[in-house]
Amino acid sequence: MGQISTDKTSVIMAGFGGMGVLMAGQILSWGALNKYNHVSWLPSYAVEKRGGLCECTVVFSDKEISSPIIDQAGIVIVFAGARFKEFESRVLPGGLMLVESSGLDDAQDRNDYNLYKIPGMETAITMGGVQIANFVFLGAFIGLTDSVGHELIEDELVKKFRGKKEVLELNKKAFRRGIELVVNQKK
Repeated sequence: MGQISTDKTSVIMAGFGGMGVLMAGQILSWGALNKYNHVSWLPSYAVEKRGGLCECTVVFSDKEISSPIIDQAGIVIVFAGARFKEFESRVLPGGLMLVESSGLDDAQDRNDYNLYKIPGMETAITMGGVQIANFVFLGAFIGLTDSVGHELIEDELVKKFRGKKEVLELNKKAFRRGIELVVNQKK
């Protein structure tokens, strides 16, 4: 599907500070380390800790990665629907884009990539709080691509949230729910 291969996968995750964008990227990169020879995770954020623009890139491959800095990626995940237009140009032709359906008022301008509208915020709220929307998105990404096995991501969640049983279980449920959201949407 798109730019996804075992050769090299590039992902841009974007949103606002406090949405868990960087955490989702970090968990993805840690999971990828268990499957790929080379992994990079590069965070980027504004001066503000919460509410400022933030993004990260994750690249994983069995071949050396020439640079962790990328302008476009095979997969772009936008955690805030209002930022859709800003990031549409960053998805490579043939790639895929996952975007928060809430606040998504703009139409897709290009038809050379697959767009998936994910109700991450709504799903997270019904499950217990907006703070788990990042793992809904991570689950949706894994559900669509299976580029990093879901069990590898869950293992990393266990490592990250060890000692926080309730938080761990909620995050795992959000991740699994994200996978379920896209099972019937695969194109």
